[in-house]
Amino acid sequence: MKLNLTTDLLTIELEWYEQLWAVTLERQMHIPLDRIDRATTDEPQSNWAEIRAPGTFLPGVIKAGTYYTKRGREFWYVTTDNNYLTLELHDEPYRQIVITIPDNLAWCDRLNRSLNQQDR
Repeated sequence: MKLNLTTDLLTIELEWYEQLWAVTLERQMHIPLDRIDRATTDEPQSNWAEIRAPGTFLPGVIKAGTYYTKRGREFWYVTTDNNYLTLELHDEPYRQIVITIPDNLAWCDRLNRSLNQQDR
């Protein structure tokens, strides 16, 4: 998975196998920064009552794809590591995007700095 940040847009690019596990044809997600409410590295809440449609779930291994929760429609691509990056969104198809990436702290800091500059 690759992330790219410009002055007003975050792009998340999935590898072919990530698309396969997430059961999505979308290779890239483009999220305008003004639609991101917050970025965090906190472990997101997850429970058995979520509806997966479509996606993959292997407990302790991977959670990938589209999930419907009490919070709304969410995209997850989380593996066994705990390097979470959670994006809370508004006016987008997904209410939340949850991924795991090796440099999650740096990306969270970078995104929040960009979001603060957007608020000015």
